[in-house]
Amino acid sequence: MENMPQEALEEVAAYFQVLSEPTRLQLLNLLRAGERNVGDLALACGFTPANISRHLSHLTKHGLVSREARGTSVYYRIADESVYQLCDLVCGNIARLYERAQKRHTVFAREGD
Repeated sequence: MENMPQEALEEVAAYFQVLSEPTRLQLLNLLRAGERNVGDLALACGFTPANISRHLSHLTKHGLVSREARGTSVYYRIADESVYQLCDLVCGNIARLYERAQKRHTVFAREGD
């Protein structure tokens, strides 16, 4: 990100903002197994098809998923597989943070016994 113009930084921030919504992350996880239609995704998430469509629209706008209309259904699939590498990197980092916090907690718990 070094020396990136402000416009580019805003695009990067918008990309991360799309990923900051737990329902969208859930949708990405569901699509990891393959393409699905809005109804299937709504059922799996426990939300209305309209709500899921709104989230999928954001993911599509930022190039994370692609859509294909087939008859009366619209199917979605992952358009950028690298999003999983990014999410795995972040999840690994969060897991390490929790591990370190747990170790610190354990040290203090022993001292207080």
